[in-house]
Amino acid sequence: MRIKTIQRKRLQNAGRFVLNIPLMLIILVPLLYTLSISVMPADEIYSNHLFPTSVNFINYIQAFVNPYYNFLRMIFNSFIVSTVVMLGQMATCSLAAFAFSFLEFKGKKILFICVLATMMVPGEVTIIANYLTMAQWGWLDTYQALIFPYLTSAMGIFLLRQYYLTFAKELYEAAKLDGCSNLRFLASIVLPLSRPALGALGAYVFLNTWNQYMWPLLVTNSRDYRTVQIGISMLYDIDAQSLGLMMAGVVIVIVPSLSIFVFMNKQLINGLMAGAVKG
Repeated sequence: MRIKTIQRKRLQNAGRFVLNIPLMLIILVPLLYTLSISVMPADEIYSNHLFPTSVNFINYIQAFVNPYYNFLRMIFNSFIVSTVVMLGQMATCSLAAFAFSFLEFKGKKILFICVLATMMVPGEVTIIANYLTMAQWGWLDTYQALIFPYLTSAMGIFLLRQYYLTFAKELYEAAKLDGCSNLRFLASIVLPLSRPALGALGAYVFLNTWNQYMWPLLVTNSRDYRTVQIGISMLYDIDAQSLGLMMAGVVIVIVPSLSIFVFMNKQLINGLMAGAVKG
């Protein structure tokens, strides 16, 4: 009986693997073709070559070394902005989620519903108001304009609040009886126990900020503050060599995204699923 069960599981795993092969090809073929173009000589790009006859890394060298493109500076800008936004959202969302989970105050449910309602408002609706605010404050073409509007999010508050609701209320009550303040309880007990949810939130926010295009394009004018997604479009020109250069930029940009998905896949799933059943 046990042998039959093992054989059945093996057959099921094999069937799932076969069914995933088409999906894997759909995802990998464009990535592999992009990588192929990035190392392909310029005269072969429009010659219907799927694979280069010789590997040439000149496009990667130009993207990093050529001061005209300043691509390395844009990578640095994206890393700084994405990291600060990630840490900022982890801090603000943790505080808000703690208040909605453990504290009791008048209008708590109504306020939480208002926070959730903002998730139904498209970002394009608020982009003009945010731009005018940044312009009035004199923050255009600065790091502040790229970071400040995204220091909190309703999705992050909701995710952490659902996770915090899985904690026993008795834990908070016992801490209060021992004279523990709210901030100390949050820093010493809640946050260490919430690493899966915080990791999932951090990865999600980092990727979203890293891949932003419209907002950095609006609020930045100089190459000193523009981010890597804008840099990719600036690498392109009408000749074939620049197409290979742009593809090299695409490969460079997707490395952090792929790394997060590969190395944090399990943590992302566990963090997003944690607390999903709790109301």
